Amino acid sequence: KLDAKYNIEQEKQCREWIEAVLGEDLPDQEVGKNHFQACLKDGTILCQLINALSPTPLISKINNQKMAFKQMENIEKFLTACKKFGLQDGDLFQTADLYECQNMSQVIGTLYALSSVASTNGYQGPSIGVKISEENVREFDEATLNAGKSVLGGQMGWTQGATQSGMNIGNCRHIVD
Repeated sequence: KLDAKYNIEQEKQCREWIEAVLGEDLPDQEVGKNHFQACLKDGTILCQLINALSPTPLISKINNQKMAFKQMENIEKFLTACKKFGLQDGDLFQTADLYECQNMSQVIGTLYALSSVASTNGYQGPSIGVKISEENVREFDEATLNAGKSVLGGQMGWTQGATQSGMNIGNCRHIVD
């Protein structure tokens, strides 16, 4: 089921976005979830990405060692930095989703959410996904508010003569042989 949810086009967009933000190519240029996982597995690219998106670096020390627990620590640092950056818990993937290639569609979802939140945090560079709406407060004078009260909307009870006559709600149906 998880393989069916994986979208190659979204992966391509994520790859292009990461390369544009970091200004360098990803190590594995092959497309596919296993290749994308291989690019991000050690967590260094993710840590560099969030530091590039943030006005001040959120991750001070990135481990470049090839030991499994150090790579997983990088992924954990990235996820913690994402929470500080403004992502919700539901937007984040689990470490095993990336490290063990269990749910790469969730990893892509996190990258899309990261891009959306980055634009609201002042990042002016390239972005993918949706733009989060901003507050749009409107002030109306008293005359405009009163004019709006005199207009009847289409949902104020007018039904073009439609009624419920003939409806038998609650009555039983009598069947005669």
